[in-house]
Amino acid sequence: MIEWLERRFRVSERGSSLGREVTAGCTTFLAMAYIALVNPAILADAGMDFGAVFVATCLAAAVGTLVMGLAANYPVALAPGMGQNAFFAYTVVLASGQTWQAALGMVFVSGVLFVALSVLPVRAWLMDAMPRGLKAGTAAGIGLFLAFIALRNAGIVVASPATLVELGDLTTFPALAAIAGFCLIAALSVRQIPGALVIGMLAVAAVAWLTGEADFHGVASMPPSPAPVLLALDISAALSLTAMTIVLAMLLVDVFDTLGTLVAVGARGRLVDAEGRLPRLRRALLADSTATVFGSLVGTSSTTSYIESAAGVESGGRTGLTAVVVAALFLACLWLAPLAQSVPGFASAAALLFVACLMARSFGDLEWDDALQAVPGVTTAICIPLSFSIADGIGIGFITSAAIHLFSGRMRECSVAVYAVAVIFAVKFALLA
Repeated sequence: MIEWLERRFRVSERGSSLGREVTAGCTTFLAMAYIALVNPAILADAGMDFGAVFVATCLAAAVGTLVMGLAANYPVALAPGMGQNAFFAYTVVLASGQTWQAALGMVFVSGVLFVALSVLPVRAWLMDAMPRGLKAGTAAGIGLFLAFIALRNAGIVVASPATLVELGDLTTFPALAAIAGFCLIAALSVRQIPGALVIGMLAVAAVAWLTGEADFHGVASMPPSPAPVLLALDISAALSLTAMTIVLAMLLVDVFDTLGTLVAVGARGRLVDAEGRLPRLRRALLADSTATVFGSLVGTSSTTSYIESAAGVESGGRTGLTAVVVAALFLACLWLAPLAQSVPGFASAAALLFVACLMARSFGDLEWDDALQAVPGVTTAICIPLSFSIADGIGIGFITSAAIHLFSGRMRECSVAVYAVAVIFAVKFALLA
C-alpha cells in the first residue's frame, strides 16, 4: 500500500513524505472544519433542514476533495463556499423570493456551465475575463457582507427606522459571546494554533450550554437523513431571465474564486511551472465544477476550492494524498451532527466575523493608483453588503468598469467579456426596476 501511494501521488518526487501528507491533510481539515457547522446554519435561514444540509455539506466536501486529490493530484480541499452560501440564502431566497429548491436548480445550472467551460479550451480566457480590480473587490465585498450578517445574527447590529441600522444592546449574552468568541479566534490565529475557528466556536458554545443559553444535543449519532434536500432541486425554475442573471453571478463567483485559490495555493506550494502556470489546470477545474454539480444534487450551495488549503501546504502537503486525507475526515464528520446542531447562531457569528476579516484582505490587492482597477473594485465591495446582494454588487461593478473604460477613451483596454456581462446586468436592472 505504501509503495502504491508513493507511485500514485508521486510523493517523493514532490519532495514530501507519507507522514507529512497525512499531517498536512489534518491541518487543512482543522482550518476549514468550521464549514460543517456554519454552512447548515446559513442555509437553514433559507428554510432548509439543518441536519440534511449538514450531511450534504460533508458529502459535497468529501467527494469534491477526493476528486481533486485523485484526478488533479493537488493538495487542495473543497467545500461549500463561504459567500456563495450567503448569496444562496440571503440574496436568492430571502431577498429575491426564490424557493430554496429553485436556488439549488440555479447552482446545478451554474455548475454544468462551469463544467463546460472547464472542458472547452477557454481556460486562458477565463483567467483574464474578470478585471483584477473586480476580483479583489468581489472577495472583499463578500467579506463585508459576511461581517454584516454575523453582526446582525449576534444582535450587535439591529434595524433602525431612522438610520436603517444601529448598534444593538451589547450587554446581551449573544452579543457578548460573539465578541468574546471572535477575539478568542483571532488570538488563537495569531498564535498559529490549528483549528482556531473550530476551537473558538466550540468554546462559545460550551459556555452557552453550561449557562443554559443554548441546548446541548450530544456529540455523535448516526448521520441525519439527507432526504429533505436530496435531489430536491428545481431546474426548470433556473431557466427564466431573472434566474439566469443569478446563475451568471454564481458562475462568475465560483469560477474566479476557484482560479484565485488554485493559483494562490499552487504558488505557495511551488506547484506552478516556470511561467507561473498550473499544470493539470483542466483537471482541477473539472474537479471543482463537478463538485458544484454534485453538491446541488445532494442539497447544498456552490462547492469551491478553499484557500484554507494553504495551511496544509505550509505544513508540507504537496500532493493529492493531502486532499484524500481531508476527504476521509469530512466523511467521519457525518457522525457528529448532534454536536453541529448544538452550536448556537451567535457562536457561528464569531467565526463568520473572523472569516470576513480574512476575506477583506483582498482590499490589499487593489491597485489604488489605477482608477480603472480601484474604482470598480471598491464600488463592488461597497454595493455587495449595502444592496444585500452579491449578484447586484458584482453587476454594478461590471457596469462601472465598462463605463469608466468607455468614457475615458480606453475602451480597448477592457475585454469584450466585461462589456457583455455589463450589458446583461444593465438589462436585468432595467427590466426589474
